[in-house]
Amino acid sequence: MPMLLIKGAYKIVGASPDGDSVRFYPDDPDEWDLLRGRRVRRNKTGGAQLRLDGIDTLETHYRPPSGPELHQPAPFAGKAADELLTWLGFETVRRDANGIVTECTPEVRPGYILTRSADVNGRCVALAGRGADAPGNSGTSVHVDVTELRRTANHHHVAEGLAYPTFYRKLYADLREELTMAAQQARAADKGLWPEDETRSGAKINGLSSLTDSSVLMPKLFRRLADYMLLNNGDPSLLGFPPYLEQRDDRLLILSGSQWTGFDTVVEVTNGNTVRMNRAPEDLVFDEK
Repeated sequence: MPMLLIKGAYKIVGASPDGDSVRFYPDDPDEWDLLRGRRVRRNKTGGAQLRLDGIDTLETHYRPPSGPELHQPAPFAGKAADELLTWLGFETVRRDANGIVTECTPEVRPGYILTRSADVNGRCVALAGRGADAPGNSGTSVHVDVTELRRTANHHHVAEGLAYPTFYRKLYADLREELTMAAQQARAADKGLWPEDETRSGAKINGLSSLTDSSVLMPKLFRRLADYMLLNNGDPSLLGFPPYLEQRDDRLLILSGSQWTGFDTVVEVTNGNTVRMNRAPEDLVFDEK
């Protein structure tokens, strides 16, 4: 399937990359303008933040609309962030107390991205490749198949159990199906976060500390729970959470039922403080606003 190929480099000093987001600098910054639709937000030297397509890793620094910056359980959130930088070829990375990279070796790593769009926050939604061996000429449309997907950080993180498959409408079906298979194989092999995952089994939430320190949940669910609890001044009761989700109106397609619905219909609350999803993450395709 056709995607725009852009060659460039990854640079992380002064940024705070996590498991599914890193800064990329095209060799030719004007190639950002080849994307249709939303514009990619870039800095004065052409660098822009990527959002790795089709995956979501545990949050290392989530900034809710109000309240303090939050994170998910550090062993998995930090592992995904460290693994992305290692996979890209950064050998030594030092961060300050706020998670900002202060120095790294080497300072620049070559790579390329495959993309179709920017998200609502101006981040380029992309498949992230490493090295100089890109599958075509920069600034051109190239055919991206499952073989090419397997060369990306996106696939690597899912296959290693470091990311939840999280799909939006613009991801091609064959690439989505490959990520689904990789996630299911990682889950069956108890790789990465999957032995601790409570997204389907149910997590008992006793307060914000349950979200940040112990409960391993699909990040989309974590973010909505965090927003809800802060809106309610930290009250651990989740009785109002389903109506809150309905108000948020996150639309999604349930693949197994070919049915468009709301996020609230796949989230259940029992006993006032136990939350679970009744569908697997890979069974959902979200409609990005």
